[in-house]
Amino acid sequence: MVKAYSEISIPELPLYKKGKVREVYEIEDKLLIVASDRISAFDYVLPSLIPDKGKILTQLSKFWFDFTSLVCPNHLLTDEIDEFPPVLFKYKEILEKRSMLVHKTEVLPVECVVRGYLSGSGWKDYKTTGKISGVKVHSDLREADRLEEIIFTPATKAAEGEHDQNISFKEMQKLIEPELANKVKKVSLELFQKASFHALSKGIILADTKFEFGLLKDELILIDEIFTPDSSRFWPLASYSPGQSPPSLDKQFVRNYLESTDWDKESPPPPLPQSIIEQTSKRYLEIYNLLTGKNEL
Repeated sequence: MVKAYSEISIPELPLYKKGKVREVYEIEDKLLIVASDRISAFDYVLPSLIPDKGKILTQLSKFWFDFTSLVCPNHLLTDEIDEFPPVLFKYKEILEKRSMLVHKTEVLPVECVVRGYLSGSGWKDYKTTGKISGVKVHSDLREADRLEEIIFTPATKAAEGEHDQNISFKEMQKLIEPELANKVKKVSLELFQKASFHALSKGIILADTKFEFGLLKDELILIDEIFTPDSSRFWPLASYSPGQSPPSLDKQFVRNYLESTDWDKESPPPPLPQSIIEQTSKRYLEIYNLLTGKNEL
């Protein structure tokens, strides 16, 4: 039976940050990012674990970092344990496949969201305002419709326990220098386009995604995770039908289950049934296999 990890503790290293899914440790001018098997939804960490989820997120991000490196440099130094500092060697069994040694950057205070299809919070915003985060799009669109062109809709990075807030590009230019904001937007759109073409070649629609960026000696660097089922919506092309929420190979499956319960999203979330855990794990592994062409982690 696969062991699932709720937390990865490394007492020899100072804890730099604990996120909803990852523990980040400091190693001089570098960071060690370790992905657990926790899963979050609606800004809550759920009490249930998804076996191998941390490995899938890490290995899929590594695939995409390699695939997109010519579009934008990224923070990955290595995911090979033998190249980590020796103090970590005794944790090899835990860290294998679920950890990365990365550059430490000056993180930009925005989430960079790119949308190619109308779904999620974009769909909710469109139904209310006729726009997506202030961006004008065609009228009379249905849920999951393909947008005429991909759009950039940034959001603020919320403090722990709070919600990210969608903002306009003009508001983003107030948070970071306008020239840098323009570059971030351009690179985000290019990354999405490159990944979309690859996904389509594998029978997958990339509906939307979010990125994070940092600065390393004034160079724009792609950080965190990219094009994973935690940060993106993936729809099988064969079953795509606009006008409804499509079947997904991502975290939306868990969100849909939680929406079907009586959980109020104000109190601690309920545990997931074993069947939901197993189906989520299966979906995550399937999207990894399809996108990378690899049959196993």
